[in-house]
Amino acid sequence: MKINNRRYTGSKYKLMKWIKNLILTHCQEHTTFFDVFGGTGVVTAEMLDVVQSAIINDFLYSNEVCYQAFFGSGEYDGQKLKKFADEVTSTDRKTLSENYVSLNYGDKYFENEDAKMIGFIREKIQREYVAKKINKREFDILLASLIYSFDRCANTVGHYDAYIKKPCQSHFVFELIEPITSGGKVEIYREDANQLARKVSADIAFVDPPYNSRQYSRFYHVIETIVKWDKPKLSGTAMKPPVENMSEYSRVNAPIVFNDLIQNLKVRYIVTTYNNTYDSKSSSSRNKITLEQIQESLNSRGNTKIFEKSHNRFNAGKTEETKHKEILFITEVEK
Repeated sequence: MKINNRRYTGSKYKLMKWIKNLILTHCQEHTTFFDVFGGTGVVTAEMLDVVQSAIINDFLYSNEVCYQAFFGSGEYDGQKLKKFADEVTSTDRKTLSENYVSLNYGDKYFENEDAKMIGFIREKIQREYVAKKINKREFDILLASLIYSFDRCANTVGHYDAYIKKPCQSHFVFELIEPITSGGKVEIYREDANQLARKVSADIAFVDPPYNSRQYSRFYHVIETIVKWDKPKLSGTAMKPPVENMSEYSRVNAPIVFNDLIQNLKVRYIVTTYNNTYDSKSSSSRNKITLEQIQESLNSRGNTKIFEKSHNRFNAGKTEETKHKEILFITEVEK
Protein backbone atom coordinates (compact mmCIF):
# COMPACT_ATOMS: atom_id res chain seq x y z
CA MET A 1 0.00 0.00 0.00
CA LYS A 2 1.17 3.50 -0.83
CA ILE A 3 0.97 6.61 1.34
CA ASN A 4 -2.17 7.91 -0.38
CA ASN A 5 -4.16 4.67 0.21
CA ARG A 6 -5.96 6.03 3.26
CA ARG A 7 -9.23 7.87 3.82
CA TYR A 8 -8.56 11.17 5.54
CA THR A 9 -10.55 14.37 5.93
CA GLY A 10 -8.98 17.25 4.04
CA SER A 11 -6.50 15.09 2.10
CA LYS A 12 -4.80 17.03 -0.70
CA TYR A 13 -3.86 13.97 -2.77
CA LYS A 14 -6.23 14.71 -5.67
CA LEU A 15 -5.08 18.33 -5.75
CA MET A 16 -1.34 17.70 -5.63
CA LYS A 17 -0.63 18.02 -9.35
CA TRP A 18 -2.21 21.49 -9.31
CA ILE A 19 -0.54 22.51 -6.04
CA LYS A 20 2.90 21.25 -7.02
CA ASN A 21 2.80 23.02 -10.38
CA LEU A 22 1.91 26.33 -8.72
CA ILE A 23 4.68 25.94 -6.15
CA LEU A 24 7.31 25.23 -8.80
CA THR A 25 6.08 28.12 -10.93
CA HIS A 26 5.86 30.79 -8.23
CA CYS A 27 8.45 29.74 -5.61
CA GLN A 28 11.83 30.29 -7.21
CA GLU A 29 13.68 28.75 -4.27
CA HIS A 30 12.48 25.35 -3.13
CA THR A 31 15.43 23.48 -1.70
CA THR A 32 13.78 22.93 1.69
CA PHE A 33 10.10 22.32 2.45
CA PHE A 34 8.18 22.57 5.74
CA ASP A 35 4.85 20.69 5.83
CA VAL A 36 3.41 22.35 8.93
CA PHE A 37 0.23 20.24 9.29
CA GLY A 38 1.29 17.03 7.57
CA GLY A 39 -1.91 14.95 7.75
CA THR A 40 -1.36 11.74 5.80
CA GLY A 41 1.96 13.03 4.45
CA VAL A 42 0.93 12.99 0.79
CA VAL A 43 2.08 16.59 0.20
CA THR A 44 5.58 15.90 1.50
CA ALA A 45 5.72 12.64 -0.46
CA GLU A 46 4.84 14.47 -3.67
CA MET A 47 7.42 17.21 -3.08
CA LEU A 48 10.36 14.95 -2.23
CA ASP A 49 11.53 14.64 -5.82
CA VAL A 50 11.97 18.43 -6.16
CA VAL A 51 13.42 19.37 -2.75
CA GLN A 52 16.64 18.36 -1.01
CA SER A 53 15.07 18.08 2.43
CA ALA A 54 11.69 18.33 4.10
CA ILE A 55 10.28 18.86 7.57
CA ILE A 56 6.93 17.26 8.34
CA ASN A 57 4.85 17.79 11.46
CA ASP A 58 1.52 16.66 12.87
CA PHE A 59 0.17 16.41 16.40
CA LEU A 60 -1.46 12.98 16.00
CA TYR A 61 0.50 9.96 17.27
CA SER A 62 -0.80 7.84 14.39
CA ASN A 63 0.43 10.26 11.74
CA GLU A 64 3.88 10.42 13.31
CA VAL A 65 4.08 6.61 13.18
CA CYS A 66 3.12 6.67 9.51
CA TYR A 67 5.76 9.31 8.76
CA GLN A 68 8.42 7.21 10.47
CA ALA A 69 7.25 4.20 8.46
CA PHE A 70 7.20 5.91 5.06
CA PHE A 71 9.99 8.50 5.45
CA GLY A 72 12.15 7.22 8.32
CA SER A 73 15.90 6.77 7.88
CA GLY A 74 16.26 3.61 9.99
CA GLU A 75 17.19 0.29 8.39
CA TYR A 76 14.60 -2.45 8.02
CA ASP A 77 14.56 -6.07 6.86
CA GLY A 78 11.96 -6.52 4.14
CA GLN A 79 12.08 -10.31 4.37
CA LYS A 80 11.46 -10.19 8.11
CA LEU A 81 8.43 -7.96 7.56
CA LYS A 82 7.08 -10.27 4.86
CA LYS A 83 7.50 -13.25 7.17
CA PHE A 84 5.51 -11.41 9.85
CA ALA A 85 2.75 -10.62 7.35
CA ASP A 86 2.64 -14.23 6.14
CA GLU A 87 2.40 -15.53 9.71
CA VAL A 88 -0.51 -13.32 10.74
CA THR A 89 -2.30 -13.80 7.42
CA SER A 90 -2.20 -17.59 7.84
CA THR A 91 -3.60 -17.40 11.39
CA ASP A 92 -7.10 -18.84 11.76
CA ARG A 93 -9.03 -15.93 13.24
CA LYS A 94 -11.69 -18.28 14.56
CA THR A 95 -9.14 -19.58 17.08
CA LEU A 96 -8.31 -16.12 18.46
CA SER A 97 -9.42 -14.99 21.90
CA GLU A 98 -11.25 -11.75 22.57
CA ASN A 99 -8.93 -8.79 23.09
CA TYR A 100 -9.04 -5.03 23.69
CA VAL A 101 -9.96 -4.24 20.09
CA SER A 102 -12.72 -6.83 19.76
CA LEU A 103 -14.21 -6.11 23.19
CA ASN A 104 -14.46 -2.39 22.45
CA TYR A 105 -14.83 -2.13 18.68
CA GLY A 106 -16.11 -5.55 17.62
CA ASP A 107 -19.36 -5.40 15.61
CA LYS A 108 -19.12 -1.63 15.82
CA TYR A 109 -16.18 -0.21 13.87
CA PHE A 110 -15.12 -3.67 12.67
CA GLU A 111 -16.71 -7.09 12.25
CA ASN A 112 -15.93 -9.03 15.44
CA GLU A 113 -13.51 -11.57 13.97
CA ASP A 114 -11.77 -8.78 12.08
CA ALA A 115 -11.49 -6.88 15.37
CA LYS A 116 -9.96 -9.94 17.05
CA MET A 117 -7.41 -10.19 14.25
CA ILE A 118 -6.56 -6.48 14.48
CA GLY A 119 -6.02 -6.76 18.24
CA PHE A 120 -4.00 -9.96 17.79
CA ILE A 121 -1.67 -8.29 15.27
CA ARG A 122 -1.28 -5.18 17.45
CA GLU A 123 -0.28 -7.32 20.43
CA LYS A 124 2.15 -9.34 18.31
CA ILE A 125 3.82 -6.17 16.98
CA GLN A 126 4.24 -4.93 20.55
CA ARG A 127 5.62 -8.25 21.85
CA GLU A 128 8.16 -8.58 19.06
CA TYR A 129 9.35 -5.00 19.55
CA VAL A 130 9.70 -5.40 23.32
CA ALA A 131 11.56 -8.69 22.76
CA LYS A 132 13.82 -6.86 20.25
CA LYS A 133 12.86 -9.18 17.42
CA ILE A 134 12.10 -6.08 15.36
CA ASN A 135 13.73 -2.65 15.47
CA LYS A 136 12.00 0.74 15.74
CA ARG A 137 11.70 1.25 11.95
CA GLU A 138 10.25 -2.24 11.50
CA PHE A 139 7.85 -1.56 14.38
CA ASP A 140 6.66 1.63 12.68
CA ILE A 141 6.26 -0.05 9.29
CA LEU A 142 4.21 -2.91 10.75
CA LEU A 143 2.05 -0.53 12.79
CA ALA A 144 1.46 1.76 9.81
CA SER A 145 0.60 -1.31 7.74
CA LEU A 146 -1.99 -2.27 10.36
CA ILE A 147 -3.49 1.25 10.25
CA TYR A 148 -3.75 1.26 6.47
CA SER A 149 -5.14 -2.29 6.43
CA PHE A 150 -7.93 -1.80 8.96
CA ASP A 151 -8.82 1.64 7.61
CA ARG A 152 -9.90 -0.12 4.41
CA CYS A 153 -12.45 -2.29 6.21
CA ALA A 154 -13.64 0.07 8.97
CA ASN A 155 -17.43 0.31 9.26
CA THR A 156 -17.38 4.11 8.92
CA VAL A 157 -17.87 6.85 6.34
CA GLY A 158 -14.15 7.66 6.41
CA HIS A 159 -13.52 8.81 9.97
CA TYR A 160 -14.20 7.39 13.45
CA ASP A 161 -16.50 9.99 14.92
CA ALA A 162 -19.18 7.29 14.71
CA TYR A 163 -19.72 3.90 13.11
CA ILE A 164 -22.41 2.90 10.63
CA LYS A 165 -25.42 1.35 12.36
CA LYS A 166 -25.68 -1.79 10.29
CA PRO A 167 -24.20 -5.32 10.47
CA CYS A 168 -20.46 -5.36 9.74
CA GLN A 169 -19.00 -7.47 6.95
CA SER A 170 -15.63 -9.21 7.28
CA HIS A 171 -13.14 -7.51 4.95
CA PHE A 172 -9.88 -7.17 6.91
CA VAL A 173 -6.69 -8.23 5.11
CA PHE A 174 -3.27 -7.34 6.50
CA GLU A 175 -0.99 -5.80 3.83
CA LEU A 176 2.39 -4.12 4.13
CA ILE A 177 2.90 -0.48 3.24
CA GLU A 178 5.57 0.55 0.74
CA PRO A 179 8.19 2.82 2.38
CA ILE A 180 9.43 5.77 0.31
CA THR A 181 13.12 5.22 -0.39
CA SER A 182 13.92 8.00 -2.87
CA GLY A 183 13.95 11.78 -2.70
CA GLY A 184 15.13 14.26 -0.10
CA LYS A 185 15.80 13.68 3.58
CA VAL A 186 12.82 14.13 5.93
CA GLU A 187 12.83 15.44 9.50
CA ILE A 188 9.78 14.27 11.47
CA TYR A 189 8.08 16.08 14.35
CA ARG A 190 4.99 15.71 16.51
CA GLU A 191 4.77 19.17 18.03
CA ASP A 192 2.51 22.17 18.38
CA ALA A 193 2.82 23.83 14.96
CA ASN A 194 3.08 27.36 16.36
CA GLN A 195 5.95 26.40 18.64
CA LEU A 196 7.78 24.42 15.95
CA ALA A 197 7.53 27.39 13.56
CA ARG A 198 9.72 29.35 15.95
CA LYS A 199 12.46 26.67 15.86
CA VAL A 200 12.84 25.57 12.23
CA SER A 201 13.37 27.30 8.90
CA ALA A 202 12.88 26.41 5.24
CA ASP A 203 12.41 27.91 1.80
CA ILE A 204 8.71 27.00 1.68
CA ALA A 205 6.10 26.43 4.40
CA PHE A 206 2.98 24.56 3.35
CA VAL A 207 0.12 25.53 5.68
CA ASP A 208 -3.09 23.49 5.69
CA PRO A 209 -4.52 23.66 9.23
CA PRO A 210 -7.88 22.33 10.36
CA TYR A 211 -10.36 25.12 9.72
CA ASN A 212 -13.60 23.91 11.30
CA SER A 213 -14.73 22.67 14.71
CA ARG A 214 -14.09 18.98 13.99
CA GLN A 215 -11.17 17.86 16.13
CA TYR A 216 -8.90 15.38 14.36
CA SER A 217 -7.94 13.66 17.62
CA ARG A 218 -11.65 12.80 18.05
CA PHE A 219 -12.24 12.03 14.37
CA TYR A 220 -9.45 9.42 14.42
CA HIS A 221 -9.61 8.30 18.04
CA VAL A 222 -9.78 4.58 17.16
CA ILE A 223 -6.52 4.82 15.22
CA GLU A 224 -4.91 6.90 17.97
CA THR A 225 -5.95 4.38 20.64
CA ILE A 226 -4.65 1.39 18.70
CA VAL A 227 -1.36 3.16 17.97
CA LYS A 228 -0.73 4.36 21.52
CA TRP A 229 -1.92 1.00 22.93
CA ASP A 230 -2.37 2.34 26.45
CA LYS A 231 -5.84 0.74 26.47
CA PRO A 232 -7.86 3.57 28.04
CA LYS A 233 -11.40 3.11 29.29
CA LEU A 234 -13.75 4.04 26.46
CA SER A 235 -17.20 5.56 26.79
CA GLY A 236 -20.24 6.67 24.82
CA THR A 237 -21.84 5.16 21.76
CA ALA A 238 -18.76 6.01 19.68
CA MET A 239 -16.43 4.35 22.24
CA LYS A 240 -14.14 7.35 22.66
CA PRO A 241 -11.23 7.73 25.12
CA PRO A 242 -10.86 10.69 27.49
CA VAL A 243 -10.42 14.03 25.69
CA GLU A 244 -6.83 14.99 24.83
CA ASN A 245 -4.75 16.62 22.11
CA MET A 246 -7.33 19.22 21.07
CA SER A 247 -6.40 21.78 18.42
CA GLU A 248 -6.81 25.52 18.97
CA TYR A 249 -7.39 25.83 15.22
CA SER A 250 -10.83 24.27 15.74
CA ARG A 251 -11.89 26.78 18.38
CA VAL A 252 -13.09 30.38 18.41
CA ASN A 253 -9.60 31.87 18.78
CA ALA A 254 -8.42 30.16 15.55
CA PRO A 255 -7.81 33.47 13.72
CA ILE A 256 -5.44 34.60 16.48
CA VAL A 257 -3.58 31.28 16.50
CA PHE A 258 -3.33 31.25 12.71
CA ASN A 259 -1.95 34.78 12.63
CA ASP A 260 0.61 33.90 15.29
CA LEU A 261 1.80 31.00 13.11
CA ILE A 262 2.06 33.12 9.97
CA GLN A 263 3.99 35.88 11.74
CA ASN A 264 6.57 33.43 13.10
CA LEU A 265 7.27 31.22 10.07
CA LYS A 266 10.96 31.49 9.10
CA VAL A 267 10.59 30.92 5.37
CA ARG A 268 10.85 32.61 1.96
CA TYR A 269 7.41 31.52 0.78
CA ILE A 270 4.19 30.61 2.58
CA VAL A 271 1.84 28.34 0.62
CA THR A 272 -1.59 28.21 2.26
CA THR A 273 -4.60 26.15 1.23
CA TYR A 274 -8.16 27.07 2.13
CA ASN A 275 -11.61 25.88 1.13
CA ASN A 276 -14.86 27.82 1.03
CA THR A 277 -16.84 25.86 3.61
CA TYR A 278 -17.23 28.91 5.85
CA ASP A 279 -20.80 29.19 4.51
CA SER A 280 -21.56 25.50 4.94
CA LYS A 281 -25.02 24.44 6.10
CA SER A 282 -23.32 22.20 8.66
CA SER A 283 -22.20 24.16 11.73
CA SER A 284 -19.40 21.69 12.47
CA SER A 285 -18.08 22.12 8.91
CA ARG A 286 -18.18 25.91 9.00
CA ASN A 287 -14.72 27.45 9.03
CA LYS A 288 -13.43 29.16 12.15
CA ILE A 289 -11.29 31.52 10.05
CA THR A 290 -12.75 33.66 7.28
CA LEU A 291 -11.20 34.27 3.89
CA GLU A 292 -10.62 37.91 4.85
CA GLN A 293 -8.76 36.94 8.02
CA ILE A 294 -6.53 34.55 6.06
CA GLN A 295 -5.71 37.27 3.54
CA GLU A 296 -5.02 39.87 6.22
CA SER A 297 -2.50 37.62 7.98
CA LEU A 298 -0.75 36.61 4.75
CA ASN A 299 -0.64 40.13 3.31
CA SER A 300 1.10 41.33 6.45
CA ARG A 301 4.08 39.09 5.55
CA GLY A 302 4.41 39.98 1.88
CA ASN A 303 2.95 39.97 -1.62
CA THR A 304 0.26 37.28 -1.84
CA LYS A 305 -1.08 35.66 -5.02
CA ILE A 306 -4.41 33.83 -5.03
CA PHE A 307 -5.35 30.79 -7.12
CA GLU A 308 -8.65 28.87 -7.22
CA LYS A 309 -9.75 25.44 -8.39
CA SER A 310 -13.15 23.76 -8.35
CA HIS A 311 -12.86 20.66 -6.23
CA ASN A 312 -15.22 18.13 -4.63
CA ARG A 313 -13.39 17.60 -1.38
CA PHE A 314 -13.47 14.40 0.69
CA ASN A 315 -16.78 14.68 2.56
CA ALA A 316 -17.25 12.04 5.24
CA GLY A 317 -20.88 12.88 5.92
CA LYS A 318 -24.01 13.61 3.90
CA THR A 319 -23.79 17.39 3.84
CA GLU A 320 -24.55 18.55 0.32
CA GLU A 321 -21.98 20.95 -1.09
CA THR A 322 -22.18 22.91 -4.33
CA LYS A 323 -19.72 25.23 -6.06
CA HIS A 324 -16.95 24.09 -3.72
CA LYS A 325 -13.53 25.63 -4.37
CA GLU A 326 -10.04 25.03 -3.12
CA ILE A 327 -8.11 28.26 -2.73
CA LEU A 328 -4.32 28.42 -2.74
CA PHE A 329 -2.35 31.45 -1.53
CA ILE A 330 1.35 31.88 -2.29
CA THR A 331 3.01 34.59 -0.22
CA GLU A 332 6.51 35.80 -1.02
CA VAL A 333 7.78 36.87 2.39
CA GLU A 334 9.35 40.31 2.55
CA LYS A 335 12.91 40.16 3.78
